[in-house]
Amino acid sequence: MSDIHYRAAEKNDVNALLAIEQGCFRGDRLSRRSFLHFVGSDRAHLSVAQDGGGTLLGYCLILFHRGTGLARLYSIATLPQARGRGIAEQLLLRGEQAALVRGRAFMRLEVNTGNSGAIRLYQRLGYTPFGIYHDYYEDHADALRMQKRIAVYPHDAEHRSLPFYQQTTEFTCGPACLMMAMAALDANYHPSRSDELKLWREATTIYMTSGHGGCGPHGLALAAWRRGYRARVFVNQHGPLFLEGVRRPEKKAVLAQVHRDFLDDLAATDVELSHRAADIATLRAAIEHGETPLVLISTYRFDRQKSPHWVLVTAIDERFAFIHDPHIEPERAPLDNQYVPIDINAFFNSMQFGQQRLRAALIIGRR
Repeated sequence: MSDIHYRAAEKNDVNALLAIEQGCFRGDRLSRRSFLHFVGSDRAHLSVAQDGGGTLLGYCLILFHRGTGLARLYSIATLPQARGRGIAEQLLLRGEQAALVRGRAFMRLEVNTGNSGAIRLYQRLGYTPFGIYHDYYEDHADALRMQKRIAVYPHDAEHRSLPFYQQTTEFTCGPACLMMAMAALDANYHPSRSDELKLWREATTIYMTSGHGGCGPHGLALAAWRRGYRARVFVNQHGPLFLEGVRRPEKKAVLAQVHRDFLDDLAATDVELSHRAADIATLRAAIEHGETPLVLISTYRFDRQKSPHWVLVTAIDERFAFIHDPHIEPERAPLDNQYVPIDINAFFNSMQFGQQRLRAALIIGRR
């Protein structure tokens, strides 16, 4: 292996990279345009293995999910004549180090279920299966999904086994998170679309930016309390929420009335209402005491869309917050949205919405 040199890919490597694609894959090949896009991209790590004569023998392409602690091994290949020299292993290990430098905690990958050699390599390096994609490749083969935690800390947070529920509308992230929290606290509770919509009707703020209204912390807390759960609300604003999302005075008046009604209803309960933001320490303490926090975030750091969105916090360690995100993009699978690691500082910065920097959280526990 002493004659193998590993380095970042350059634009003049593209022809050689395409030759590796041709020599290694029958289908699902990366194009010239894709390689050119990934070379030097801040959302990708593309490295190559080169022999002493300057010939490229293999490459490794890793992609980074925006705003999360996830990295994904998108493609790795070694020319047939160069196999058996540990090149793929070295490329992947170096890719893991590059992901660590970028603050990633997990590496995920997909591998053809018939590629036993690659599966053995990944298992030897510590990757474990956690799902499967059926009919994933061009030839209709299935893909085994594997994952490895590449960031290890002295006091690692253990994930609680929390149920996952995917929101079925664009406006029910809050109810979806509340159902996950209730199911985590009560094994006899089973989330359903009927409950999702009932909760939304109870907790909606009527209007939000555009389209259907979303749910604020006050309404969600009331819905949880009515179902027998303890609820604590943290919100750093006293007045109606999301007013900046509507322009017409009559809509603002409706939001104000809904807010007053929520406060009147809360006054008749033992729901704790704190007019301050919940910090990371508060969320971590709640989890340690068996409670489950719901946090309102702005999605801007994740998808560049300034939308309020509820997520469920499943665990927090020294560096990462882990979340269940009920909103799944069309090209992703539910497993992608479970226990998603996010750098603590990035997560705290995302815990605010709008020009007024609204911070809201709801902590659900057993009564």
